[in-house]
Amino acid sequence: MKMRTAVVLVAMTSMTVAQNLPSQPKAELIFFHANIYTGVADTSSFHANPRAEAIAIRDGRVIAIGRADEVLKLRGPATEVIDLNGHFVMPGFNDAHMHLANAGFRRLTAELGGVKSLTDFRDRIRDRVMTAGPGEWIVGGGWDETLWPVQQLPSRWDIDEVTTDHPVFLQRVDGHIAVANTRALQLASITVASRDPEGGKIDRDSNGQATGILRETARDAVAAVIPRPTHDRRRQAIETALQELAEWGITSAQDNSDAGDAQVSWDDFQMLEEIERSGKLTARITEWMPFNEQLSTLQAHRASHPQADNLLHTGMLKGFLDGSLGSRTAALLEPYSDSPTNTGLPQYEQDKLTAMTKERVDAGFQIGFHAIGDKGVHMALDAFAAAEKDAHVAVASELARSGVKQPQAEQSSVASRPDALPELRLRVEHAQVTNPLQIAKFKELKVIASMQPNHLLTDMNWAEARLGPKRAAHSYAWAEFGTDYPVEPVTPFRGLYVAITRKSEDGKKEFYPEQKLNLEQAIAAYTTGSAFAEFAEKEKGMLAPGMLADLVVLDRDITSLPPEKILGTKVLRTVVGGKTVWQAK
Repeated sequence: MKMRTAVVLVAMTSMTVAQNLPSQPKAELIFFHANIYTGVADTSSFHANPRAEAIAIRDGRVIAIGRADEVLKLRGPATEVIDLNGHFVMPGFNDAHMHLANAGFRRLTAELGGVKSLTDFRDRIRDRVMTAGPGEWIVGGGWDETLWPVQQLPSRWDIDEVTTDHPVFLQRVDGHIAVANTRALQLASITVASRDPEGGKIDRDSNGQATGILRETARDAVAAVIPRPTHDRRRQAIETALQELAEWGITSAQDNSDAGDAQVSWDDFQMLEEIERSGKLTARITEWMPFNEQLSTLQAHRASHPQADNLLHTGMLKGFLDGSLGSRTAALLEPYSDSPTNTGLPQYEQDKLTAMTKERVDAGFQIGFHAIGDKGVHMALDAFAAAEKDAHVAVASELARSGVKQPQAEQSSVASRPDALPELRLRVEHAQVTNPLQIAKFKELKVIASMQPNHLLTDMNWAEARLGPKRAAHSYAWAEFGTDYPVEPVTPFRGLYVAITRKSEDGKKEFYPEQKLNLEQAIAAYTTGSAFAEFAEKEKGMLAPGMLADLVVLDRDITSLPPEKILGTKVLRTVVGGKTVWQAK
Protein backbone atom coordinates (compact mmCIF):
# COMPACT_ATOMS: atom_id res chain seq x y z
CA MET A 1 0.00 0.00 0.00
CA LYS A 2 1.25 3.52 -0.73
CA MET A 3 1.00 4.65 2.87
CA ARG A 4 3.25 1.82 3.99
CA THR A 5 5.76 2.77 1.30
CA ALA A 6 5.86 6.28 2.72
CA VAL A 7 6.57 4.88 6.19
CA VAL A 8 9.45 2.78 4.88
CA LEU A 9 10.96 5.76 3.04
CA VAL A 10 10.92 7.80 6.25
CA ALA A 11 12.60 4.92 8.07
CA MET A 12 15.40 4.98 5.48
CA THR A 13 15.85 8.73 5.97
CA SER A 14 15.95 8.20 9.72
CA MET A 15 18.88 5.82 9.43
CA THR A 16 20.80 8.17 7.11
CA VAL A 17 20.47 11.16 9.43
CA ALA A 18 21.21 9.15 12.57
CA GLN A 19 24.50 7.92 11.07
CA ASN A 20 25.69 11.50 10.48
CA LEU A 21 25.11 13.00 13.93
CA PRO A 22 28.61 14.58 14.25
CA SER A 23 27.95 16.81 11.21
CA GLN A 24 24.56 17.93 12.43
CA PRO A 25 23.97 21.49 13.68
CA LYS A 26 23.36 21.84 17.40
CA ALA A 27 19.81 21.32 18.63
CA GLU A 28 17.64 24.14 19.91
CA LEU A 29 15.73 21.71 22.14
CA ILE A 30 16.31 18.19 23.41
CA PHE A 31 13.81 16.05 25.30
CA PHE A 32 15.49 13.14 27.08
CA HIS A 33 14.77 10.47 29.71
CA ALA A 34 11.60 9.68 27.74
CA ASN A 35 9.73 6.59 26.54
CA ILE A 36 9.21 7.67 22.92
CA TYR A 37 6.83 5.80 20.62
CA THR A 38 8.08 7.06 17.26
CA GLY A 39 5.39 5.59 15.01
CA VAL A 40 8.15 4.45 12.63
CA ALA A 41 7.70 0.90 11.36
CA ASP A 42 9.97 -1.70 12.95
CA THR A 43 11.31 -3.24 9.74
CA SER A 44 14.27 -5.64 9.87
CA SER A 45 15.60 -4.35 6.56
CA PHE A 46 16.25 -0.85 7.87
CA HIS A 47 16.52 -1.59 11.61
CA ALA A 48 14.28 1.32 12.51
CA ASN A 49 13.46 1.19 16.20
CA PRO A 50 9.90 2.27 17.08
CA ARG A 51 11.10 3.28 20.59
CA ALA A 52 13.63 5.94 21.58
CA GLU A 53 14.95 7.68 24.70
CA ALA A 54 15.58 11.20 23.43
CA ILE A 55 14.67 13.57 20.61
CA ALA A 56 16.51 16.63 19.29
CA ILE A 57 14.71 19.51 17.58
CA ARG A 58 15.86 22.45 15.47
CA ASP A 59 13.89 24.89 13.29
CA GLY A 60 10.64 23.15 14.20
CA ARG A 61 11.75 19.72 12.98
CA VAL A 62 13.25 16.57 14.42
CA ILE A 63 16.98 16.36 13.69
CA ALA A 64 17.77 13.24 15.69
CA ILE A 65 15.99 10.59 17.74
CA GLY A 66 17.34 7.55 19.50
CA ARG A 67 19.50 6.70 22.52
CA ALA A 68 19.96 9.54 24.97
CA ASP A 69 23.78 9.37 24.92
CA GLU A 70 23.78 9.77 21.13
CA VAL A 71 21.14 12.49 20.89
CA LEU A 72 22.70 14.54 23.71
CA LYS A 73 25.81 14.93 21.57
CA LEU A 74 23.80 17.60 19.73
CA ARG A 75 23.58 19.74 22.85
CA GLY A 76 25.15 23.17 22.46
CA PRO A 77 25.57 26.20 24.72
CA ALA A 78 22.10 27.52 23.80
CA THR A 79 20.27 24.18 23.72
CA GLU A 80 17.29 23.83 26.05
CA VAL A 81 17.36 20.34 27.58
CA ILE A 82 14.20 18.99 29.22
CA ASP A 83 14.04 15.84 31.34
CA LEU A 84 10.66 14.11 30.78
CA ASN A 85 11.11 11.82 33.80
CA GLY A 86 10.44 8.64 31.84
CA HIS A 87 7.03 9.74 30.54
CA PHE A 88 5.49 8.34 27.38
CA VAL A 89 5.86 10.43 24.21
CA MET A 90 4.13 9.87 20.87
CA PRO A 91 3.40 11.78 17.66
CA GLY A 92 0.74 14.44 18.12
CA PHE A 93 -2.82 13.44 17.28
CA ASN A 94 -4.26 14.57 13.93
CA ASP A 95 -8.01 15.12 14.02
CA ALA A 96 -8.94 14.46 10.40
CA HIS A 97 -12.53 15.74 10.67
CA MET A 98 -13.65 18.55 12.91
CA HIS A 99 -15.65 21.79 13.09
CA LEU A 100 -13.34 24.12 14.96
CA ALA A 101 -15.29 27.39 15.19
CA ASN A 102 -18.57 25.57 15.82
CA ALA A 103 -16.97 23.76 18.75
CA GLY A 104 -15.71 27.05 20.16
CA PHE A 105 -19.05 28.79 19.82
CA ARG A 106 -20.76 25.89 21.61
CA ARG A 107 -18.46 26.44 24.56
CA LEU A 108 -19.51 30.10 24.63
CA THR A 109 -23.26 29.55 24.21
CA ALA A 110 -25.86 27.04 25.43
CA GLU A 111 -23.88 23.82 25.83
CA LEU A 112 -26.34 20.94 25.93
CA GLY A 113 -23.98 18.00 25.65
CA GLY A 114 -24.83 15.25 28.13
CA VAL A 115 -28.27 16.52 29.17
CA LYS A 116 -30.10 13.52 30.61
CA SER A 117 -33.75 14.47 30.23
CA LEU A 118 -36.15 16.99 28.75
CA THR A 119 -36.29 18.68 32.15
CA ASP A 120 -32.51 18.99 32.21
CA PHE A 121 -32.67 20.33 28.63
CA ARG A 122 -35.09 23.09 29.66
CA ASP A 123 -33.07 23.90 32.79
CA ARG A 124 -29.92 24.44 30.72
CA ILE A 125 -31.79 26.82 28.43
CA ARG A 126 -33.25 28.65 31.43
CA ASP A 127 -29.75 29.16 32.85
CA ARG A 128 -28.62 30.72 29.57
CA VAL A 129 -31.70 32.96 29.37
CA MET A 130 -30.90 34.34 32.81
CA THR A 131 -27.61 35.79 31.50
CA ALA A 132 -28.90 36.95 28.08
CA GLY A 133 -29.77 40.48 27.09
CA PRO A 134 -33.33 41.48 26.08
CA GLY A 135 -34.35 39.64 22.91
CA GLU A 136 -30.90 38.07 22.49
CA TRP A 137 -30.71 34.87 20.47
CA ILE A 138 -30.08 31.70 22.47
CA VAL A 139 -28.03 29.35 20.30
CA GLY A 140 -26.03 26.23 21.06
CA GLY A 141 -26.31 22.50 20.76
CA GLY A 142 -25.18 19.04 21.75
CA TRP A 143 -28.50 17.58 22.94
CA ASP A 144 -29.26 13.91 22.27
CA GLU A 145 -32.75 12.66 22.99
CA THR A 146 -31.65 9.00 22.82
CA LEU A 147 -30.05 9.53 26.27
CA TRP A 148 -33.36 10.61 27.84
CA PRO A 149 -35.79 8.34 29.71
CA VAL A 150 -38.47 9.28 27.15
CA GLN A 151 -36.63 9.26 23.83
CA GLN A 152 -38.77 11.88 22.16
CA LEU A 153 -37.53 14.88 20.20
CA PRO A 154 -38.00 18.26 21.91
CA SER A 155 -40.42 20.74 20.37
CA ARG A 156 -40.90 24.48 20.01
CA TRP A 157 -43.47 24.33 22.81
CA ASP A 158 -40.99 22.69 25.19
CA ILE A 159 -38.68 25.69 24.74
CA ASP A 160 -41.56 28.17 24.83
CA GLU A 161 -42.18 27.05 28.40
CA VAL A 162 -38.78 28.60 29.22
CA THR A 163 -38.84 31.67 26.98
CA THR A 164 -40.99 33.27 24.33
CA ASP A 165 -39.08 36.56 24.23
CA HIS A 166 -35.75 35.10 23.15
CA PRO A 167 -35.45 33.33 19.79
CA VAL A 168 -33.86 29.92 20.41
CA PHE A 169 -32.06 27.62 17.94
CA LEU A 170 -30.34 24.49 19.25
CA GLN A 171 -28.52 21.90 17.14
CA ARG A 172 -28.70 18.19 17.91
CA VAL A 173 -25.39 16.48 18.82
CA ASP A 174 -24.94 15.21 15.25
CA GLY A 175 -25.41 18.66 13.71
CA HIS A 176 -28.04 17.45 11.23
CA ILE A 177 -31.25 18.52 12.90
CA ALA A 178 -32.09 21.42 15.18
CA VAL A 179 -34.99 22.61 17.31
CA ALA A 180 -36.25 26.19 17.25
CA ASN A 181 -38.82 27.88 19.46
CA THR A 182 -41.84 29.79 18.20
CA ARG A 183 -40.07 33.17 18.19
CA ALA A 184 -37.22 31.83 16.05
CA LEU A 185 -39.65 30.23 13.60
CA GLN A 186 -41.50 33.53 13.29
CA LEU A 187 -38.32 35.45 12.52
CA ALA A 188 -37.43 32.85 9.88
CA SER A 189 -40.95 33.07 8.35
CA ILE A 190 -41.57 29.34 8.83
CA THR A 191 -45.35 28.89 8.89
CA VAL A 192 -47.96 26.25 8.22
CA ALA A 193 -47.70 27.20 4.53
CA SER A 194 -43.92 26.78 4.28
CA ARG A 195 -42.69 24.07 1.95
CA ASP A 196 -39.90 21.65 2.71
CA PRO A 197 -36.68 22.85 1.02
CA GLU A 198 -34.74 20.53 -1.26
CA GLY A 199 -32.72 18.18 0.93
CA GLY A 200 -34.56 19.15 4.11
CA LYS A 201 -37.72 18.56 6.12
CA ILE A 202 -39.83 20.64 8.51
CA ASP A 203 -41.44 18.31 11.08
CA ARG A 204 -45.15 19.03 11.61
CA ASP A 205 -47.90 17.98 13.98
CA SER A 206 -51.27 16.55 12.91
CA ASN A 207 -52.53 20.07 12.15
CA GLY A 208 -49.62 20.89 9.86
CA GLN A 209 -47.97 23.21 12.40
CA ALA A 210 -44.18 23.16 12.50
CA THR A 211 -43.05 21.37 15.67
CA GLY A 212 -39.74 23.24 15.75
CA ILE A 213 -37.69 20.27 14.52
CA LEU A 214 -35.83 21.22 11.34
CA ARG A 215 -33.91 18.58 9.43
CA GLU A 216 -30.86 19.19 7.23
CA THR A 217 -31.38 22.17 4.83
CA ALA A 218 -34.60 23.17 6.62
CA ARG A 219 -32.33 24.64 9.31
CA ASP A 220 -30.94 27.19 6.89
CA ALA A 221 -33.94 29.53 7.10
CA VAL A 222 -33.38 30.07 10.83
CA ALA A 223 -29.59 30.15 10.55
CA ALA A 224 -29.93 32.95 7.98
CA VAL A 225 -31.63 35.33 10.44
CA ILE A 226 -29.30 34.75 13.39
CA PRO A 227 -27.02 37.80 13.77
CA ARG A 228 -23.43 37.19 12.71
CA PRO A 229 -20.92 37.08 15.57
CA THR A 230 -18.68 40.10 16.03
CA HIS A 231 -15.01 39.97 15.13
CA ASP A 232 -14.00 39.64 18.78
CA ARG A 233 -16.60 36.95 19.47
CA ARG A 234 -15.42 34.90 16.48
CA ARG A 235 -11.81 35.13 17.60
CA GLN A 236 -12.76 34.18 21.15
CA ALA A 237 -14.62 31.10 19.90
CA ILE A 238 -11.76 29.90 17.70
CA GLU A 239 -9.12 30.50 20.37
CA THR A 240 -11.30 28.61 22.86
CA ALA A 241 -11.43 25.64 20.50
CA LEU A 242 -7.68 25.81 19.83
CA GLN A 243 -7.00 25.68 23.55
CA GLU A 244 -9.14 22.57 23.85
CA LEU A 245 -7.20 20.91 21.00
CA ALA A 246 -3.92 21.63 22.77
CA GLU A 247 -5.22 20.20 26.05
CA TRP A 248 -6.10 16.95 24.27
CA GLY A 249 -2.75 16.63 22.51
CA ILE A 250 -4.18 17.37 19.06
CA THR A 251 -1.43 19.03 17.03
CA SER A 252 -3.15 18.97 13.63
CA ALA A 253 -6.77 19.38 12.60
CA GLN A 254 -8.56 19.11 9.28
CA ASP A 255 -11.35 21.60 9.71
CA ASN A 256 -14.76 22.09 8.12
CA SER A 257 -15.53 25.30 9.96
CA ASP A 258 -19.15 25.93 9.01
CA ALA A 259 -20.72 23.30 6.82
CA GLY A 260 -23.84 25.30 5.99
CA ASP A 261 -22.55 28.76 5.08
CA ALA A 262 -19.68 29.37 2.66
CA GLN A 263 -19.17 32.97 3.76
CA VAL A 264 -19.03 32.05 7.43
CA SER A 265 -16.54 29.31 6.61
CA TRP A 266 -14.27 31.78 4.81
CA ASP A 267 -14.65 34.33 7.62
CA ASP A 268 -13.41 31.66 10.02
CA PHE A 269 -10.41 30.91 7.80
CA GLN A 270 -9.52 34.59 7.66
CA MET A 271 -9.72 34.69 11.46
CA LEU A 272 -7.30 31.76 11.59
CA GLU A 273 -4.98 33.78 9.34
CA GLU A 274 -5.20 36.67 11.80
CA ILE A 275 -4.41 34.35 14.72
CA GLU A 276 -1.47 32.89 12.79
CA ARG A 277 -0.06 36.36 12.05
CA SER A 278 -0.23 37.16 15.76
CA GLY A 279 1.80 34.02 16.54
CA LYS A 280 -1.02 32.38 18.50
CA LEU A 281 -2.02 29.53 16.20
CA THR A 282 -1.32 26.47 18.34
CA ALA A 283 -2.29 23.68 15.94
CA ARG A 284 -1.73 22.98 12.26
CA ILE A 285 -5.00 23.62 10.43
CA THR A 286 -6.00 22.37 7.00
CA GLU A 287 -9.22 24.24 6.20
CA TRP A 288 -11.76 22.55 3.95
CA MET A 289 -13.86 24.58 1.53
CA PRO A 290 -17.50 24.02 0.52
CA PHE A 291 -17.97 21.66 -2.43
CA ASN A 292 -21.04 23.65 -3.51
CA GLU A 293 -19.20 26.96 -3.84
CA GLN A 294 -18.60 28.40 -7.32
CA LEU A 295 -15.43 26.95 -8.86
CA SER A 296 -13.96 30.40 -9.53
CA THR A 297 -14.39 31.34 -5.86
CA LEU A 298 -12.80 28.10 -4.72
CA GLN A 299 -9.81 28.69 -6.97
CA ALA A 300 -9.42 32.28 -5.72
CA HIS A 301 -9.57 31.14 -2.08
CA ARG A 302 -7.03 28.38 -2.72
CA ALA A 303 -4.66 30.90 -4.28
CA SER A 304 -5.03 33.47 -1.50
CA HIS A 305 -2.91 31.61 1.07
CA PRO A 306 0.32 29.74 0.31
CA GLN A 307 -0.10 25.99 0.21
CA ALA A 308 3.50 25.72 1.40
CA ASP A 309 2.44 27.09 4.81
CA ASN A 310 2.44 23.91 6.90
CA LEU A 311 0.71 25.68 9.79
CA LEU A 312 -2.38 26.90 7.92
CA HIS A 313 -3.69 26.35 4.39
CA THR A 314 -6.80 25.34 2.46
CA GLY A 315 -7.41 21.69 1.70
CA MET A 316 -10.11 19.49 0.24
CA LEU A 317 -13.64 20.39 -0.79
CA LYS A 318 -16.32 19.01 1.54
CA GLY A 319 -19.80 18.10 0.31
CA PHE A 320 -22.80 16.60 2.09
CA LEU A 321 -24.59 13.67 0.47
CA ASP A 322 -26.90 12.81 3.38
CA GLY A 323 -27.51 13.39 7.08
CA SER A 324 -27.06 11.20 10.16
CA LEU A 325 -28.33 7.91 11.54
CA GLY A 326 -29.32 9.48 14.86
CA SER A 327 -31.72 11.87 13.15
CA ARG A 328 -32.73 9.25 10.54
CA THR A 329 -31.63 11.54 7.71
CA ALA A 330 -28.72 9.36 6.51
CA ALA A 331 -29.62 8.06 3.03
CA LEU A 332 -30.16 4.28 2.99
CA LEU A 333 -30.69 1.87 0.11
CA GLU A 334 -33.44 0.17 2.14
CA PRO A 335 -35.77 1.78 4.74
CA TYR A 336 -34.82 2.22 8.37
CA SER A 337 -35.71 -0.86 10.38
CA ASP A 338 -37.40 1.32 13.01
CA SER A 339 -39.01 3.70 10.46
CA PRO A 340 -40.22 1.52 7.56
CA THR A 341 -41.36 4.38 5.30
CA ASN A 342 -38.15 6.38 5.65
CA THR A 343 -34.94 6.01 3.61
CA GLY A 344 -33.35 9.29 4.69
CA LEU A 345 -32.63 12.56 2.90
CA PRO A 346 -30.13 12.40 0.03
CA GLN A 347 -28.83 15.86 -0.85
CA TYR A 348 -28.09 15.43 -4.59
CA GLU A 349 -29.29 13.89 -7.79
CA GLN A 350 -26.55 11.56 -9.02
CA ASP A 351 -26.01 13.23 -12.41
CA LYS A 352 -25.49 16.67 -10.86
CA LEU A 353 -23.18 15.27 -8.20
CA THR A 354 -21.07 13.42 -10.76
CA ALA A 355 -20.76 16.44 -13.05
CA MET A 356 -19.70 18.72 -10.18
CA THR A 357 -17.21 16.14 -8.91
CA LYS A 358 -15.57 15.77 -12.33
CA GLU A 359 -15.29 19.53 -12.72
CA ARG A 360 -13.64 20.03 -9.34
CA VAL A 361 -11.29 17.07 -9.64
CA ASP A 362 -10.22 18.37 -13.06
CA ALA A 363 -9.43 21.70 -11.37
CA GLY A 364 -7.04 19.92 -9.01
CA PHE A 365 -9.15 19.75 -5.85
CA GLN A 366 -9.26 16.86 -3.42
CA ILE A 367 -12.89 15.93 -2.69
CA GLY A 368 -14.42 14.54 0.48
CA PHE A 369 -18.09 13.62 0.81
CA HIS A 370 -20.04 13.27 4.04
CA ALA A 371 -21.88 9.99 3.48
CA ILE A 372 -23.18 7.99 6.43
CA GLY A 373 -25.85 5.77 4.87
CA ASP A 374 -25.12 3.11 2.26
CA LYS A 375 -27.03 5.06 -0.41
CA GLY A 376 -24.91 8.13 0.32
CA VAL A 377 -21.78 5.97 0.10
CA HIS A 378 -23.05 4.52 -3.20
CA MET A 379 -23.54 8.03 -4.61
CA ALA A 380 -20.03 9.06 -3.54
CA LEU A 381 -18.36 6.00 -5.06
CA ASP A 382 -20.23 6.42 -8.36
CA ALA A 383 -19.15 10.06 -8.60
CA PHE A 384 -15.56 9.19 -7.69
CA ALA A 385 -15.38 6.35 -10.22
CA ALA A 386 -16.49 8.71 -12.99
CA ALA A 387 -14.02 11.40 -11.92
CA GLU A 388 -11.13 8.94 -11.72
CA LYS A 389 -11.99 7.53 -15.13
CA ASP A 390 -11.97 11.03 -16.63
CA ALA A 391 -8.63 11.79 -14.97
CA HIS A 392 -7.21 8.52 -16.32
CA VAL A 393 -8.42 9.25 -19.85
CA ALA A 394 -7.01 12.79 -19.70
CA VAL A 395 -3.56 11.52 -18.69
CA ALA A 396 -3.65 8.76 -21.28
CA SER A 397 -4.52 11.33 -23.95
CA GLU A 398 -1.66 13.56 -22.85
CA LEU A 399 0.76 10.64 -22.94
CA ALA A 400 -0.46 9.73 -26.41
CA ARG A 401 0.09 13.31 -27.61
CA SER A 402 3.63 13.20 -26.26
CA GLY A 403 4.33 9.90 -28.01
CA VAL A 404 4.25 7.62 -24.94
CA LYS A 405 2.37 4.38 -25.53
CA GLN A 406 0.41 2.60 -22.80
CA PRO A 407 -0.26 -1.13 -22.55
CA GLN A 408 -3.77 -1.94 -23.70
CA ALA A 409 -4.74 -3.17 -20.21
CA GLU A 410 -3.94 0.20 -18.69
CA GLN A 411 -6.15 2.03 -21.16
CA SER A 412 -9.31 0.46 -19.77
CA SER A 413 -8.60 0.01 -16.08
CA VAL A 414 -8.96 2.70 -13.44
CA ALA A 415 -7.04 0.54 -10.97
CA SER A 416 -4.04 0.19 -13.33
CA ARG A 417 -2.99 3.83 -13.31
CA PRO A 418 0.01 5.17 -15.23
CA ASP A 419 2.60 6.85 -13.02
CA ALA A 420 1.68 10.20 -14.56
CA LEU A 421 -1.81 10.08 -13.02
CA PRO A 422 -1.80 12.19 -9.84
CA GLU A 423 -3.03 10.68 -6.61
CA LEU A 424 -6.49 12.06 -5.96
CA ARG A 425 -6.96 10.66 -2.42
CA LEU A 426 -10.71 11.08 -2.67
CA ARG A 427 -12.45 10.62 0.68
CA VAL A 428 -15.75 9.49 2.16
CA GLU A 429 -16.28 11.03 5.58
CA HIS A 430 -17.95 8.71 8.16
CA ALA A 431 -18.93 5.76 5.87
CA GLN A 432 -20.88 4.29 8.77
CA VAL A 433 -23.22 2.00 6.81
CA THR A 434 -21.56 -0.01 4.05
CA ASN A 435 -21.72 -3.45 2.51
CA PRO A 436 -18.90 -5.78 1.38
CA LEU A 437 -19.28 -4.81 -2.29
CA GLN A 438 -18.89 -1.15 -1.41
CA ILE A 439 -15.83 -1.86 0.73
CA ALA A 440 -14.28 -3.68 -2.24
CA LYS A 441 -15.04 -0.63 -4.38
CA PHE A 442 -13.27 1.65 -1.89
CA LYS A 443 -10.16 -0.46 -2.27
CA GLU A 444 -10.40 -0.71 -6.06
CA LEU A 445 -10.70 3.07 -6.42
CA LYS A 446 -8.25 3.78 -3.57
CA VAL A 447 -10.87 5.95 -1.89
CA ILE A 448 -10.10 6.87 1.73
CA ALA A 449 -12.70 6.03 4.38
CA SER A 450 -12.41 8.70 7.08
CA MET A 451 -14.19 7.33 10.15
CA GLN A 452 -14.82 8.43 13.73
CA PRO A 453 -14.67 5.79 16.51
CA ASN A 454 -16.22 8.12 19.08
CA HIS A 455 -19.52 8.06 17.18
CA LEU A 456 -19.97 4.40 18.06
CA LEU A 457 -19.95 5.13 21.80
CA THR A 458 -23.31 6.85 21.37
CA ASP A 459 -24.61 5.06 18.30
CA MET A 460 -24.26 1.51 19.66
CA ASN A 461 -27.27 2.24 21.87
CA TRP A 462 -29.62 2.38 18.88
CA ALA A 463 -27.71 1.56 15.65
CA GLU A 464 -28.99 -2.01 15.40
CA ALA A 465 -32.57 -0.80 15.87
CA ARG A 466 -32.08 1.71 13.01
CA LEU A 467 -30.41 -0.78 10.68
CA GLY A 468 -31.34 -4.32 11.68
CA PRO A 469 -28.66 -6.95 12.42
CA LYS A 470 -27.64 -7.67 8.81
CA ARG A 471 -26.72 -4.07 7.99
CA ALA A 472 -25.41 -3.37 11.48
CA ALA A 473 -22.82 -6.15 11.11
CA HIS A 474 -21.14 -4.12 8.33
CA SER A 475 -21.55 -0.71 9.97
CA TYR A 476 -18.60 1.16 11.48
CA ALA A 477 -16.58 -1.51 9.65
CA TRP A 478 -13.07 -0.44 10.62
CA ALA A 479 -11.51 -3.89 10.33
CA GLU A 480 -13.06 -4.60 6.92
CA PHE A 481 -11.65 -1.37 5.54
CA GLY A 482 -8.14 -2.24 6.76
CA THR A 483 -5.46 -0.11 8.39
CA ASP A 484 -4.61 2.24 5.51
CA TYR A 485 -7.68 4.32 6.30
CA PRO A 486 -7.58 7.22 8.75
CA VAL A 487 -9.65 7.15 11.89
CA GLU A 488 -9.60 10.47 13.68
CA PRO A 489 -10.26 11.59 17.23
CA VAL A 490 -12.38 14.25 18.82
CA THR A 491 -11.20 13.34 22.31
CA PRO A 492 -8.47 10.90 21.31
CA PHE A 493 -8.36 8.53 24.26
CA ARG A 494 -12.05 7.70 24.07
CA GLY A 495 -11.54 7.14 20.35
CA LEU A 496 -8.59 4.83 20.88
CA TYR A 497 -10.52 2.88 23.51
CA VAL A 498 -13.57 2.25 21.36
CA ALA A 499 -11.47 1.51 18.26
CA ILE A 500 -9.76 -1.40 20.02
CA THR A 501 -12.70 -2.66 22.10
CA ARG A 502 -15.98 -1.73 20.32
CA LYS A 503 -17.37 -1.44 23.85
CA SER A 504 -19.19 1.25 25.80
CA GLU A 505 -17.10 3.14 28.34
CA ASP A 506 -18.50 1.06 31.20
CA GLY A 507 -17.66 -2.13 29.29
CA LYS A 508 -21.23 -3.44 29.46
CA LYS A 509 -22.17 -3.08 25.78
CA GLU A 510 -20.27 -4.49 22.82
CA PHE A 511 -20.97 -3.81 19.13
CA TYR A 512 -19.83 -6.44 16.59
CA PRO A 513 -16.34 -6.93 18.05
CA GLU A 514 -14.94 -8.56 14.90
CA GLN A 515 -14.54 -5.02 13.51
CA LYS A 516 -12.16 -3.80 16.23
CA LEU A 517 -8.55 -2.76 15.56
CA ASN A 518 -5.44 -3.47 17.56
CA LEU A 519 -3.78 -0.57 19.37
CA GLU A 520 -0.92 -0.09 16.90
CA GLN A 521 -3.42 0.08 14.04
CA ALA A 522 -5.52 2.61 15.96
CA ILE A 523 -2.53 4.83 16.81
CA ALA A 524 -1.36 4.72 13.18
CA ALA A 525 -4.83 5.70 12.00
CA TYR A 526 -4.85 8.70 14.37
CA THR A 527 -1.41 9.87 13.21
CA THR A 528 0.10 8.60 9.95
CA GLY A 529 -3.32 7.70 8.51
CA SER A 530 -4.75 11.17 9.07
CA ALA A 531 -1.56 12.72 7.67
CA PHE A 532 -1.85 10.56 4.53
CA ALA A 533 -5.43 11.70 4.06
CA GLU A 534 -4.24 15.33 3.72
CA PHE A 535 -1.13 14.58 1.59
CA ALA A 536 1.13 15.29 4.58
CA GLU A 537 2.62 11.88 5.40
CA LYS A 538 6.14 13.13 4.56
CA GLU A 539 5.76 15.99 7.06
CA LYS A 540 3.98 14.60 10.11
CA GLY A 541 2.43 11.56 11.76
CA MET A 542 5.61 10.03 13.14
CA LEU A 543 8.72 11.13 14.98
CA ALA A 544 11.78 10.75 12.75
CA PRO A 545 14.55 13.05 11.48
CA GLY A 546 13.22 15.58 9.01
CA MET A 547 9.63 15.38 10.26
CA LEU A 548 7.82 18.23 11.95
CA ALA A 549 8.40 18.21 15.70
CA ASP A 550 4.78 17.69 16.73
CA LEU A 551 4.47 15.47 19.79
CA VAL A 552 2.49 14.84 22.93
CA VAL A 553 3.69 13.76 26.39
CA LEU A 554 1.27 11.54 28.35
CA ASP A 555 1.03 10.48 31.97
CA ARG A 556 1.04 6.77 31.05
CA ASP A 557 2.28 4.37 28.37
CA ILE A 558 -0.96 3.66 26.52
CA THR A 559 0.65 0.73 24.70
CA SER A 560 1.12 -1.29 27.90
CA LEU A 561 -2.28 -0.80 29.58
CA PRO A 562 -5.56 -2.68 29.71
CA PRO A 563 -7.90 -0.83 27.29
CA GLU A 564 -10.11 0.62 30.04
CA LYS A 565 -7.08 2.39 31.57
CA ILE A 566 -6.57 4.37 28.35
CA LEU A 567 -9.75 6.32 29.10
CA GLY A 568 -8.11 8.05 32.07
CA THR A 569 -5.03 9.23 30.16
CA LYS A 570 -3.89 12.79 30.84
CA VAL A 571 -1.88 15.01 28.50
CA LEU A 572 1.16 16.52 30.26
CA ARG A 573 2.58 18.53 27.37
CA THR A 574 1.64 19.32 23.76
CA VAL A 575 4.41 20.42 21.37
CA VAL A 576 3.88 21.85 17.87
CA GLY A 577 6.94 22.57 15.77
CA GLY A 578 9.15 22.25 18.83
CA LYS A 579 7.15 24.82 20.81
CA THR A 580 5.19 23.81 23.89
CA VAL A 581 1.63 25.06 23.29
CA TRP A 582 0.13 23.49 26.41
CA GLN A 583 1.48 22.05 29.65
CA ALA A 584 -0.36 20.55 32.59
CA LYS A 585 -0.08 22.51 35.82
